[in-house]
Amino acid sequence: MRAGRPARAAHQAERGQAERGQAEGGQAGWGLSGVSVRYGQSLALDGVTVRAAPGRIAAVVGGDGAGKTTLLRCAAGALPPSRGQVRTPGIREIGYLSPAGGIYPDLTVEENLGFRAAAYGLRAAQARQRVAEHLDRTGLAAAHRRLAGNLSGGMRKKLGVIAAMLPGPALLVLDEPTTGVDPVSRADLWWLIAQAAAQGAAVLLSTTYLDEAQRAGHVLVLDAGLPLASGTPAEIVAAVPGAIRPLPARPVDPGQRRLAWRRASQWRIWDPPGVPGTARALRPDLQDAVVVAALAREQAHVTGVGAGASAGAGAGGGAGS
Repeated sequence: MRAGRPARAAHQAERGQAERGQAEGGQAGWGLSGVSVRYGQSLALDGVTVRAAPGRIAAVVGGDGAGKTTLLRCAAGALPPSRGQVRTPGIREIGYLSPAGGIYPDLTVEENLGFRAAAYGLRAAQARQRVAEHLDRTGLAAAHRRLAGNLSGGMRKKLGVIAAMLPGPALLVLDEPTTGVDPVSRADLWWLIAQAAAQGAAVLLSTTYLDEAQRAGHVLVLDAGLPLASGTPAEIVAAVPGAIRPLPARPVDPGQRRLAWRRASQWRIWDPPGVPGTARALRPDLQDAVVVAALAREQAHVTGVGAGASAGAGAGGGAGS
C-alpha cells in the first residue's frame, strides 16, 4: 500500500481484493500465486505458488528456514505478501494452527475450545457437538478438564488441530501439526486432517516428513524460500532426470561424492542425463526425487546450465528430505 493513501480508500481496496479473492477461490481453490515476502533485506519467499483445493490436502515440505511458516502465515491471512496474490476466504472461514499451537496453557481443554468456538461465533449446541465428537475420536475426552499446560506434546497438538477445525473452515492451515508426536498421535491427527478434507475443507499443511507428504494430493517442496519441486507425488517422481543407482559404499571420487547420499544402510548416486552406466537404475520415490532436485539445482549453479528436476516448478538446493 502506498504511503499517504487515504485510510478509507485503502480499506475499500483491501475489501475489493478480498472479495475478488473469495470469488476466485470458490472456483479455483485458495492459495498463493507468485508470492514473495521480505523481512527487511532478507527474502523469505521468492515467487512461490501453491493451491489448496476444496476437499484436497496440499503439503508444503522443507527443512528449517525453508519458508514454510511464512508461506502458511500468508495463506492464513496473518501476513501480507511483499509481492504476488493470496486468495483466502473470509477470516471466519479460516482455521489456523500456528507454530505455537494457539492454545492457552492456563485454560482447560474444554475452556480452550469454548473460547475458540465463541471467537468464531458458533452456536453453543453446535460447538458442544463438534467438541464432543473430536475429543472422543482423539482420546482427549477423559482430559477435557485438564489444563492444556499439563497435556503431553501429542495431546497439545491434537487440541490445537481440533481448535483450528472447530469452525468447520473452508480453508484449514496447519503448521507442522505432527512434528514431535508419537506414531499413535500422528495417526489420530491424520484422521482429523482427512476428516476435514472429506467434509470439503481445503487443507494446506506443512511437514518435515516426506512419508506424510505422499498422502497429499499436491506437494510443494521449499528450500531457502524457493520452490524446489511442485506437483503430485507421482509427478515429482516422474520428473526425476537421469537415473539413480545403488552403491556398495560411499564414493571415493570427490565429483561422485557430491552426487551421492545414504538411505538407511545403502548408498545411492545420481547419474545426470547423458551419463552412461545406468543399467542398475533404481525406481525413485519421493525422497529420492527431492534429493535429486536439490542436486540438480546445485549442479546448475555450478555449471550455469538450468536443470529441470521438478514438476510445475524449478529445482532448488537441499530441502527437507
